[in-house]
Formats: sequence, C-alpha cells, structure tokens
Amino acid sequence: MGGTEHLTVRREGATLVLTLNRPDARNALSLPMLVGLYDGWIEADADDGIRSIVLTGSGGSFCAGMDLKALAGNGMQGEHYRDRLKADPDLHWKAMLRHHRPRKPVIAAVEGYCVAGGTEILQGTDIRVAGASATFGLFEVRRGLFPIGGSTVRLQRQIPRTHALEMLLTGRPYTAREAADIGLIGHVVPDGTALEAALETAERINACGPLAVEAVKASVYETAELTETDGLAAELARGWPVFDTADAREGARAFAEKRPPVYKRA
Repeated sequence: MGGTEHLTVRREGATLVLTLNRPDARNALSLPMLVGLYDGWIEADADDGIRSIVLTGSGGSFCAGMDLKALAGNGMQGEHYRDRLKADPDLHWKAMLRHHRPRKPVIAAVEGYCVAGGTEILQGTDIRVAGASATFGLFEVRRGLFPIGGSTVRLQRQIPRTHALEMLLTGRPYTAREAADIGLIGHVVPDGTALEAALETAERINACGPLAVEAVKASVYETAELTETDGLAAELARGWPVFDTADAREGARAFAEKRPPVYKRA
C-alpha cells in the first residue's frame, strides 16, 4: 500500500481511503501529495479487492488548492519526486483527476476548505458529501490565474451554466448549503461526520455487484455527451454483457433465496 508524506492510504474493508495530509497548509497541493494521489488511483484500479475509493483531507480541511508560495518561486516540497514528473509529465493532471478516471466509484468527504484546486479535484469525483461549515469556490481569477484543472469545461456540465459562470467569474466562496443547492455536492452533514457518511455510502456500493457498478459508472460518463440514440446504443453495448456474468447469476440466486449476495467479479 502506497502513500507519501502528504498523502496517506488505508483500507476500510473494500474501500481505499486516500487522505490529503498537509494540515498546516490546509492540504494545499504539493508534489508529494500529487504523486501519492496518482499512485492511489492506480492502486485502486489494479486491485479487484477494492470496490470504492473515499477521498478526504486531514486537519479539518479538504484542499485549499495549489501551493501559491511554490508557484511564486519559493520552491515545491518533495524535490525527490521530480524524477516521477520527468518520467510522466502528465502525472499531476492524472492525480487531480483531470486526465484520469478511476474504474471504481470515488466519493469525496469534504470538511473545511475545498477551494481552487480543491474544487477542481472535486469535479473529478463521483459522489460528494460535505460538512455543514465547508467552503467551496474557484478563487483563481482573484489571483489573476486561470482554473486550468478542468473547471471551465466540467463545471458547466455538472451544474447550471449560470451558476458555473458566477463561480468561475466572481471567485467568491460558497457555503456547503449553496454548493448543494446548485448541485455541486450531493449531501450536507454535520461538521466532522463527512468521512463517516462517505464510508457508509461506500459500504452500500461495496455490497453491490462490482462488475455492474463499474459498468454503470463507465456508461454514465461515456454517454454524457452523446445523443439519446447513440447513448442508448452505447449503454446496451456496455450493459448487456453484465447479464452474462457469474455475479449476475449470484445476484438472482441471492434474491430468490432471500440472502445477501456474495460477488466474486466473474
């Protein structure tokens, strides 16, 4: 199991929990954090025993975005990881879920600040839970910067365009309730319970057929920009083979026998 000095990895049953771990900087993105994130996504993809992923932050914050001190020329921590970037110049974008989509569902558990790059990573997750005092926003324009983590493309596809443009062009903070009202997050829970709620959702996913879960997730993203006719054809191509699996037969038997199913990804 991987991890770096700024990203911890642990297992909770069939869930891989990735924790942004730089609390003194509100989990601002660092090179060790990006390397750890990328390795975490790859580990989840490669291990069939992992059925879901929870992404969270330590110290009461999710992620405050890029380390602006490093951007201003004061150096980025983790210089010993530079060889990883040289080997894969796209690693940071994959880590931020801009150029990589894990096969398994990713659930974000947000407390505190989830702004700038934090809100950009959030858009690459599938299900989002936040504590009541969480703060969201894309602050880049206030710093004369561009939200290049994918927000000008993704945000308008995830929330109404008027809200996307307001968030992008004003750089103002949003409360958790506002974020839920515009559809950026799905659930607002009491402060300090976002991780618990995310793990509960993960357990519900883990109890389902893993082949079906992965196919459903893939179909949703594959068909998002297709016409209805093309999308239905793609859905059929993706979904029909699931019915001819041992998992599907196990699900049917378990239902008939009124017992929990035992899935084996077959």
